[in-house]
Amino acid sequence: MTLSLFDSHSQTLRPFVPLVDGQVGIYLCGPTVQSAPHVGHLRSALVYDQLRRWLTAKGMQVTLVRNVTDIDDKVLQNAADTSEQWWALAYRFELEFNRAYGALGILPPTYEPRATGSIPEMIALIERLMSNGYAYQATDGSADVYFAASKWVAYGELTNQRPQDMAPDADADLRGKHDPQDFALWKAAKADEPASASWQTPWGAGRPGWHIECSAMSTKYLGSQFDIHGGGLDLRFPHHENELAQSRAA
Repeated sequence: MTLSLFDSHSQTLRPFVPLVDGQVGIYLCGPTVQSAPHVGHLRSALVYDQLRRWLTAKGMQVTLVRNVTDIDDKVLQNAADTSEQWWALAYRFELEFNRAYGALGILPPTYEPRATGSIPEMIALIERLMSNGYAYQATDGSADVYFAASKWVAYGELTNQRPQDMAPDADADLRGKHDPQDFALWKAAKADEPASASWQTPWGAGRPGWHIECSAMSTKYLGSQFDIHGGGLDLRFPHHENELAQSRAA
């Protein structure tokens, strides 16, 4: 089989050679189910459905994991706006996504884990990062935990950026951080958020940050090494950059 794929890390077209002969593991960053799907969501799912079908047709055993991010700032905010339970809103839109996938004939993934189903793995991953010296609890005494981007010398490698050249957003919350580039692994529970959106950890109650979710789910279902990590181009920074850094640091 001859197949070349564009590697966004090296910015080159590379021949695809699976880690294990005859098997392919793919992790695809799926939707954050905060609202109805749009054409961009469906295009991403369709592209990886085509890739999976091609690999399967060529005799490969393909494991495709496409996650559902069902806990997130916008999920909580939209649920508050509609007076719904956050998990009910997330599931309502998850069903909408599935109907849209079905309308286009996109096959279901091998596994479709929800972020809330891998909280123990996220906590364990954060604990390992803290033990390795690449994560720290917020200096303001809250249960926020941050990845120390300045300590990971390869940070920015995926998008060819240097941390010293990155500027924080004008509205970025810098409380409790060592450096502006440090990103949240865990978010402390807030008084105005529902208790059901909070989990207990050694550093306090709260919920996961966006990036740690995918690192935990991809390794849970595919192991510490797998063949293809994909998603929309809009996710390269910060999501995929942060995923890459924290996964390797762990």
